[in-house]
Amino acid sequence: MIEKIMSRLHVRSLHLAAIAALSLAPYSAISATDFPKQAVEMTVLFGGSSATIAQVLADGMSKQLNVPVAAVSRTGGGGAAGYSFVKATPPSGYNIVWNSNSINTAFHTGNIPFDYRSFDPVAQVGMEVPALAVRGDSGWKTLADVAAAGKKQKLKVGISGRGSFTHLASAALFQKMGIEVIYVPYGTGSAPVELLGGRVDAALQWPSQFTAMADKIHIVAVTSNSRVPLVPNVPTAKEQGYDVNVVMWRGISVPAGTPKDVIARLQSAIEAVVVSADFKTQSAKFGFEPGYLSATEFGKVIASDDAEIATLMTQLGLKK
Repeated sequence: MIEKIMSRLHVRSLHLAAIAALSLAPYSAISATDFPKQAVEMTVLFGGSSATIAQVLADGMSKQLNVPVAAVSRTGGGGAAGYSFVKATPPSGYNIVWNSNSINTAFHTGNIPFDYRSFDPVAQVGMEVPALAVRGDSGWKTLADVAAAGKKQKLKVGISGRGSFTHLASAALFQKMGIEVIYVPYGTGSAPVELLGGRVDAALQWPSQFTAMADKIHIVAVTSNSRVPLVPNVPTAKEQGYDVNVVMWRGISVPAGTPKDVIARLQSAIEAVVVSADFKTQSAKFGFEPGYLSATEFGKVIASDDAEIATLMTQLGLKK
């Protein structure tokens, strides 16, 4: 009897050991075959044009992957809420994040305890270029005009929040212009509302926020190396003598450790969407510039950007 019981226990222990071995096996060995088999969830960190482009991308990916790709809003903490959620999910490819420079700003401001290395890059989708705008009745037509005014008195400049990308981009620009400014977070407001209400003298945001009010708001400059198709008549800061090139890259990443063949499948789907005529047409409406990069190249962009942001935030006294 004892021998039979011991035999059963031995068989059961072998069974449990096999289950344990499977649970400890590399995720790729048990999950990467025939991806995807179910819906993919894309975490979106911010609203506005970012969320709109994310939805266009998700719709396109759904067609390429033959499964639903749902864009789900998880905002808060400058991206911290969304990044924390995705990081905690299994590295299976079924939870992806619509990421940006915010992974680096969120880490260096102390909003999240992990950095970009907690995610594997999948592909860069494109860029958004900030634009500096002022009220039309200010009389300021160029950056030189703004700089002259800023040397007479400190200007109030609207930003998304302390340590946000718009804060860093503004700081880089005004540093080159040689003026000190007072940064005013929008709170629950928006750039056009704050400008027209007189709460701020200038605001740095995406051009699409200002174009609908072109009769009341004047866009002075964009911060990229080349002009933006949405506002082709607006010169770059560099054209006006200020050597600034600050853009918001956007792309898709997944939790670190996601199987390489899963990443390759997602990358392929994203590439097909980004190079399509429909995506380019939709993007142009919001001033978003498609710019596909593979996982390898995208990873280099993220790492380089992290180093640059760390340096700038240290200079501004914002790095935690």
